[in-house]
Amino acid sequence: IVRDVDRPGSKLHKKEVAEAVSVVETPPMVVVGFVGYVETPRGLRALTTVWAGHLSEEVKRRFYKAWHKSKQKAFTKYQKRWADASKASDGGAPMAAEIERAKKYCQVVRAICHTQVSKVKIGQKKAHIKEIQINGGTTAAKVDFVTGLFEQEVKVADVFSQ
Repeated sequence: IVRDVDRPGSKLHKKEVAEAVSVVETPPMVVVGFVGYVETPRGLRALTTVWAGHLSEEVKRRFYKAWHKSKQKAFTKYQKRWADASKASDGGAPMAAEIERAKKYCQVVRAICHTQVSKVKIGQKKAHIKEIQINGGTTAAKVDFVTGLFEQEVKVADVFSQ
């Protein structure tokens, strides 16, 4: 980056200077679930975890030491339960019991997000997973906000202001 120096008394005053910068490539993160925490006298305790209906291969790789040797069965039963609940005759939302439990008892809600490593050319296939705390509003509003973001991309620009 080239900029003008404004330091009276310096040899560089009113001169252009080239400064080194780092450009960070940050593809959007994907929300794949949430964790609800209860405050106890000894700190936070995880009460419930709800995952999205579909997890990408990048995330599933994170749960295995050797992906190529495994049968790759992580979350297959969970996905089946999710699909059965979503096409039930009553039209109920999947994992409704866990979501209601989180709304009723939890004080802290954190979204489980993962990076999209395939969009960055670093020769890695395992996604990085991170919990990001949701603030503002009631617990029910936080849970509704996170469940609305399930399987959606969240850009860095949406999270941070300039």
